[in-house]
Amino acid sequence: MREGIHPTYYQATVTCNCGNTFVTGSTKQDIHVEVCSKCHSFYTGAQKTASAKGRIDKFNKKFGIR
Repeated sequence: MREGIHPTYYQATVTCNCGNTFVTGSTKQDIHVEVCSKCHSFYTGAQKTASAKGRIDKFNKKFGIR
């Protein structure tokens, strides 16, 4: 490998909006994310399925489907 052309590799601290932090490798020292595996609905099992019913009813009402 050639010297001086590669970026510096850090042990980066990733911080989520929920307060969770973990360490990973990156070319940046600090990374801030909005969603992580501790707060994402897919991983927590708190998926939002109730809101879809309202959208379907609104569509059917708009186009007169019964």
